[in-house]
Amino acid sequence: MEKAPILILADPNGNAWDFAHKVYQKLNSNPDRERRYSLGKVEITKFNDGEIFIKISENVRKKTCFFIHDSSMPPQDWLVSLAQVNDALRRSSAGKINNVLPYMKYSRQDRMADPRTPISAGIVAEIINRSAFRVITTDLHNPSTTTAYKIPFDNLKAYPVIIDHLKEHHPGLLQDAVVVAPDAGSAKRAESYLKRLDLDIAIAHKKREKAGVIKKMTIIGNVEGKNCIIVDDMIDTGGTLCKAAEILKENGAKSIIACATHGVLSNNAVERLENSCFDKILITDTIPRKVDGKFEVISLASLFAEAIYRISHGCSVSELFQ
Repeated sequence: MEKAPILILADPNGNAWDFAHKVYQKLNSNPDRERRYSLGKVEITKFNDGEIFIKISENVRKKTCFFIHDSSMPPQDWLVSLAQVNDALRRSSAGKINNVLPYMKYSRQDRMADPRTPISAGIVAEIINRSAFRVITTDLHNPSTTTAYKIPFDNLKAYPVIIDHLKEHHPGLLQDAVVVAPDAGSAKRAESYLKRLDLDIAIAHKKREKAGVIKKMTIIGNVEGKNCIIVDDMIDTGGTLCKAAEILKENGAKSIIACATHGVLSNNAVERLENSCFDKILITDTIPRKVDGKFEVISLASLFAEAIYRISHGCSVSELFQ
């Protein structure tokens, strides 16, 4: 019996096309794997008034579709176009609709932090629940957000890929090193690095004067003479990270690098980080960026390709991180 075809989809004019093409090549590069994958186009354009228009350029009838969305789009365009792509695929009789969202936007708005505010992460979940079969993303800001989804949800982890990059390209930085959590909430994420690198941990404890303004920051742990590796899920404005790097330097750190999955990099963050105490900033390509200088971009295309292969063959995804 012939296996149902599997289609990798992305917008050829968007910034996710290069990532999708890498995933497609990785999926088809192993001669020992029988199933072949196809690469198809989803055209995302705008009318003159700014309304988004979607057109699926392939026959998707009864096919398993993995739509790789462009995380560099403005959040509003990202959400509306995602809903429209899912609707177009559903109306075109696609077999299974899998949303591949390397960076899940609105994931930081995962609770009512103040009265009379929305839980935007829940709204996104409601939209996706209506039409998609599965979600694949990386390093969700709050893993408990997955409880809002009534469909399979794979929250991939970037840290094994980042650690392999450090071991291959920067082994010297792992000598006399300490993993630093930029705040108490990041301590659990730092543990993932600790277990694989067998290092000690330090925590940057901060007191806020108000939202977005740090009154005081102190370092818990010994960093003197150490190579400090700050780990986080994302870098937005970079303000907290730069402040942590300053305090680490004041406490005698030998070198300081940042490792983050998502390079949001808003509000002059690139310039701010380039002029900071950091020696290197490692981010992944979940949000397509063209950066140089202190920045290094690590591709997660192989990780997503392996996850898609395992999902389409009924294999375990969690084994990727054991």
